[in-house]
Amino acid sequence: MQERRKICILGSTGSIGTQALEVICNLQHLFEPVAIAAGKNIALLAEQCHKVKPKYAVIADESLYLQLKDLCKGLPTEIMAGRDAINFIAALPENDLVLAAMVGYAGLEPAIHAIKAGKDIALANKESLVVAGEIVTELCRQNSCKLLPVDSEHSAIFQCLQGNYQNQIEKLILTASGGPFRTYTAEMLQNIRKEDALKHPKWKMGAKITIDSATMMNKGFEVIEARWLFNVPYNKIDVLVHPQSIVHSMVQFTDGAVMAQMGVPDMKLPIQYAFCYPNRVQNPYPRLDLTTVGQLEFEKPDRNKFKCLDLAYTALEKGGNYPCVLNAANEVAVSAFLNDQISFTEIGDIIETTLHKTSYINKPTYQDYVESDKEARSIALQFTKK
Repeated sequence: MQERRKICILGSTGSIGTQALEVICNLQHLFEPVAIAAGKNIALLAEQCHKVKPKYAVIADESLYLQLKDLCKGLPTEIMAGRDAINFIAALPENDLVLAAMVGYAGLEPAIHAIKAGKDIALANKESLVVAGEIVTELCRQNSCKLLPVDSEHSAIFQCLQGNYQNQIEKLILTASGGPFRTYTAEMLQNIRKEDALKHPKWKMGAKITIDSATMMNKGFEVIEARWLFNVPYNKIDVLVHPQSIVHSMVQFTDGAVMAQMGVPDMKLPIQYAFCYPNRVQNPYPRLDLTTVGQLEFEKPDRNKFKCLDLAYTALEKGGNYPCVLNAANEVAVSAFLNDQISFTEIGDIIETTLHKTSYINKPTYQDYVESDKEARSIALQFTKK
């Protein structure tokens, strides 16, 4: 019998993490969750421990350690807490694959620890490449680690490129649902409520990424991520709004041919592909029926109306620490919006102002990224206090 691959899940209680555990439970003969980690959701983390019985479970919030330990009493799981513990499980010798699914900048450090330990990464934390794409990809090269995309768009491109790496890419085309406000005018965007922004028309995601989708910053981050994943310059990466979310992304080759990956909007599919790569494995998930889909629509995004997408292209073109600043300012602004401190359109305004005010570093080191993140957050916070 084939030995099961051991998987470490960083961010097990989030949308990607919970679906990843569904994939693992569906393919128990292939995979074993050796370690799981979460931020603050001890109830769900404890539930997951009871269900899959990992060797390690980590809660990032150290104040919740004793509660989690009590909830997991009698299990063969070692309970740990804090940032160092997350870095520890990311680099476990027995890990065959690490799913990097923590939200935001916090996911960068454990991803780097995993890569330095020579572990393959299933990447759902796009901020790791947004903040420090050059460092992360170079570390993967040095340590012979695979970087397997989990985002549906990057997984689609990755799948389209299988067997085509010798062919020249003319353009990558990332598709976007357009979010809940695709048809809104600039004036209508001024009055958006948090409750409306949290209702994504196609995907079920966490609060932060749902707001990023509504502002189209999420798509901007994906452009930056694609630049590093596929080594393609920003001016060869396009975005098309595709409300049906059936075509997950496309690759246009030098002869003009376009290859697209299609499927139902279900994140378990790209998760499973990353886990099973290069194999495709039978599963019980819904199949795409094109006879019921109807019309497939495509349109250019309005980068004036959705300022965040434009700012992401600007940050990528400028390079250096600008994408790091972009991410930090966005995390602060989105948090402020979710806490009813700023309006929806002020998210982009705060990011733009922070980009202008934060010190620019052309060739940043890892420590420069750490300092740039702190500086940008401090600047952005000044504009969230009313």
